[in-house]
Amino acid sequence: MTQPNNHVDTSLAFPTSADNAELAQHLSRRSFLYSLGALALTACGGGAGELLSSSATSAPRTAGAPTPFVHPGLLHTAADFTRMAAKYTTSPWSGSWNLLTSNWHAQTTYNPSPQAVVYRGDDGVHAQNYSKMYNDVAAAYDCALRWKISGDTAYADKAVQIMNGWSAVLTAIGGDTNALLAAGIYGYEFANAGEIMRSYSGWAAADQTRFKNMMTGIFYPICTDFLVRHNNTEWTHYWANWDLCAIACIMAIGVLCDDGAKFDEAVNYFKSGGGNGRLFKSVYYLHPGYLGQWQESGRDQGHATLGIALGGAICEMAWNQGVDLYGYDNNRFLAGAEYVAKSNLIQSGTTYYTVPFVPYNNVDNVNHTVFSTTGIGNLRPCWALVYNHYVNRRGLAAPYSKQFTLQMQPEGGSGYYDPNSGGYDQLGYGTLTCGRDPIATGAVPSGLTGYVSGGPVVLSWWGSAYATSYNVKRATVSGGPYTTIQTGITDLLTYTDTTAPTGTCYYVVTAITPSGETAPSNQAAVITGTPLHTYLTFDASSGTTAADSTGLGHTGTLVGGASWVAGKKNNAVSLNGSTGYVSLPANPLLDVGDFTIATWVYWNASSNWQRIFDFGDGTGQYMYLSPRTGSGVARFAITVNGGKGELGINHTAALALGQWVHVAVTLSGKTGTLYINGVSVGSNANMFHAPFRLGNTSQNWLGRSQFSADPYFNGKLDDFRIYRGALSAAAITTLYNS
Repeated sequence: MTQPNNHVDTSLAFPTSADNAELAQHLSRRSFLYSLGALALTACGGGAGELLSSSATSAPRTAGAPTPFVHPGLLHTAADFTRMAAKYTTSPWSGSWNLLTSNWHAQTTYNPSPQAVVYRGDDGVHAQNYSKMYNDVAAAYDCALRWKISGDTAYADKAVQIMNGWSAVLTAIGGDTNALLAAGIYGYEFANAGEIMRSYSGWAAADQTRFKNMMTGIFYPICTDFLVRHNNTEWTHYWANWDLCAIACIMAIGVLCDDGAKFDEAVNYFKSGGGNGRLFKSVYYLHPGYLGQWQESGRDQGHATLGIALGGAICEMAWNQGVDLYGYDNNRFLAGAEYVAKSNLIQSGTTYYTVPFVPYNNVDNVNHTVFSTTGIGNLRPCWALVYNHYVNRRGLAAPYSKQFTLQMQPEGGSGYYDPNSGGYDQLGYGTLTCGRDPIATGAVPSGLTGYVSGGPVVLSWWGSAYATSYNVKRATVSGGPYTTIQTGITDLLTYTDTTAPTGTCYYVVTAITPSGETAPSNQAAVITGTPLHTYLTFDASSGTTAADSTGLGHTGTLVGGASWVAGKKNNAVSLNGSTGYVSLPANPLLDVGDFTIATWVYWNASSNWQRIFDFGDGTGQYMYLSPRTGSGVARFAITVNGGKGELGINHTAALALGQWVHVAVTLSGKTGTLYINGVSVGSNANMFHAPFRLGNTSQNWLGRSQFSADPYFNGKLDDFRIYRGALSAAAITTLYNS
C-alpha cells in the first residue's frame, strides 16, 4: 500500500455557528493557560519504589477496575507484546512493523524538542507550537514499541530521553479552548508511551515519578475540568471528540499512576456523563440492524472517524483492566463503528455505501439534516483494533469494520496518513499491535432486541463471525416451540415481522455457518396490539400511593403538595403548582415503541412550561406534554439531545382553563398525533424518536418538569393511561366519550 497523498486536516476544530457567534468568538479567542498552579493538582500516589511494581496500591476505589492494575495495561498488555514479538516477521504483521521501523519518528537519531509551554489554538498572543509535542509523543511511543518488540535498548533509551526531556521542562498547556485537545489527545498517547516503558530498568524511578507528576499535574486537571464545566457552555455545544479525548487521557493517567479514582472517573463518564462523550450520545441513533449513527456524521467524516479512534482506545484500555466498555449497552460502540466504517467505504468504483440518517441539532442550531460527505473515505488507523476485538476476540460479525481493516492493512501510524495534526490523533500500527489469528468459530447470534413501529415488529441482532445467513423464529410461548418465519437474511441484520399476532411474541435468531446452523440467540419478547401498559385511576382518598390497575407495577407515588380530591370520575390527584407531583418507577417505557398516553386534565392557573407529564433522565433526554409553551400553545415533545433536538407536536392554542379536558398523544412509526377532547389538533410525520430510545429514565413525573426552573403543574389529573401501540383516531374519540 502506498502512502496516500490526498491529505485532509482532520484534527479537531472548535465548534462555532452563526447562531452562537458571540459565544464562539468569545471562547475561541480566549487565552487559556493550564499550568501546575492554574488548577488543583492530583499527584501520583506511591513512592519511587512502587513505580516499577505491577502491584502498586491504588487510590481508594469507587467502582469498576480491579486493584491492583494490570501492567502494562493500556493499549497493550504483556500478552500482546509476546504476540507481537512472535508475529512481527510474518505477514501481515511484518508490513505494519516495516512501516513503524521506517517512520522517521522511530529512530535513535530522532531529536526531541521539549517546550516549557505548549500552545494549541489561536489566543491572539502566542504562536502555536503543539506540533512539537505531538511529534515527540509519537516518537516516544514508536521507540518504546520498537524496544518492547525487538529488545533493542537503544530505542528504549530514546523513548526515555524524550519523556524525561518533557517532564523536566513542561509547565503549562495553553492557547484557546483547543488547549484541551492537546492535553487530551497527546496526554493519553504520552501515558501509553510511559506505560510501555515503566518496566525498563534504564528509566530511573525518580524520572518516572516526575513524568507521572507531569501527567497528573498538567494534563489531568485540564481534562477533568473540561468534563465538569465544558468551559461554561451548554453540554451539546462541544462535539463528542472533545469529551472522548479527555476521557481517554484521564483513563490512561489512572492506569499509569495506579489511581483507581481517575480510572473510574473516565469509565463512569463514558457510561453516564453529561456531555457528548457519553456513549449513549456519541452513538446518537440506532438504525435497524444496529447501524449506530455517530454524533458527528452530519458534520464531516474526519471527525466521525476520529470518534472511532478515540472510542476504540478507551474501550481497549478499559478492556485490558477488566472493564468491558466494548460490550456496554449491547455493543453500542460497535454499532457506531459499523456505521462510520460503512459510510466511508467505497462500494464499487467511486461510489460509497449509503447509510440511513436522521436529523441532528444542538444548542448552536447546526441542523444537520443529511449525512455529510465532507472528508468521506477518510483513512484513520483505527479499524484493526475494532475488528480484532469484536471478530477475533469475541466471534461477532463486524463486516464493515472488517472491510476497512483489510483496506488499510498493513496499518501505519505517526503521521503516515496525514502530515498535519490529524495524523497524530491516534497512535496507529494496529495490524502489528492488535492483529490476531482468526477465531476458530464464531459466536452464537446475540443481542436480539425488538420493538413495535407502525404496528409491525422490528428486530435487530448481532451476527456471528463466519455466518453466511440468518434465520428468524417466532413463538407465542416463552421458550418455544418456535416457527421459522424468515430465512436467508444476510445484510443488514434486521427483520420486520409484519405478520406478528396480537399479544406477546417470542423471537430467536440462528446463524447458518460452514458447520451448520448455530444454537439460537437470546430470546426477545415483544408485545403487539394496544394493551394497557399503565393505568392510574387516581381513585384513592388517602395515602400517597396511586395504584396501577393493570397489575404491572407502574405505581404512582404522590410527592410534595399532591393530594386527593373529587375528579372527573370518582377521585383525582390535585397538584398545587409549587411542590406537588406524582412520581412513577424508573424505566417504565424502556421497551415501548408505538404508544398512546391519555389523561383528563383540569388546569387551574396558566403559566408557561408547566408539565402534564415529563419522563426522562434530566435535561438531555425526555418526553413531555405541556399545556402551554412560551409560544402560547400546548406541545408534546421528545428528545435525546436536549432542547434544540426536540421533535414536537404543537396545538394551535393553549389548553383550556377551569374545565376538564381530555388530552392524548399517540406515536405510530414516525407519525405522532396530539388529540384534545377526542379531536386531532396537531401531528408530526417525522417523530423518529420513540420512548425506548430515551434509554434509562429515572425521573418519570406527572406535574413536574426535568428543567428545575419550570413551574409545577397547578390543577388536577385523572384517569392517566399509557397504552402500548397507537390507538386509532376512532379509539381516541371513544376513549374521550367514555
